[in-house]
Amino acid sequence: MAVRHLSPVPDAELKAAEPANSEVVAISRGPESTTERIRRLQWEARVLAAEQAEALGADLEAMAARALEIAEGGEAYPAGVRELASRIASDLPEKAKTLLTILHRNGTGS
Repeated sequence: MAVRHLSPVPDAELKAAEPANSEVVAISRGPESTTERIRRLQWEARVLAAEQAEALGADLEAMAARALEIAEGGEAYPAGVRELASRIASDLPEKAKTLLTILHRNGTGS
C-alpha cells in the first residue's frame, strides 16, 4: 500500500476559499482571536435566534389549524370555547405571517 503524504495549504489559499460566514476554523491558523470568536458567536446566536423565530411561526400556524378544528367542531365543544377558538384561528395566521415577514425583512430568516 502506498503511503500518502499531506502537504499544508498556505493561509492565503485558505482565506480565499472560505465563505464569508464560515463555521470552519482552520487548525493551521492557530486559536481564534477574541475578536474572531466574538464575531463567530454573534453569528451563531443570530442563526439560532432566526431558527427559534421560524419555529415560533410554524407553531403559531399549527395552533391556528387546531383552533379552527375546535371552532368548526360543532356541539362537541361549548359555545364559548368555539367562539374563542374561532377568534384565535383568524388571528394567529396573521401574527405568524407578520413574524416571518419581519424576520425575513431583516435578512435573518431562511
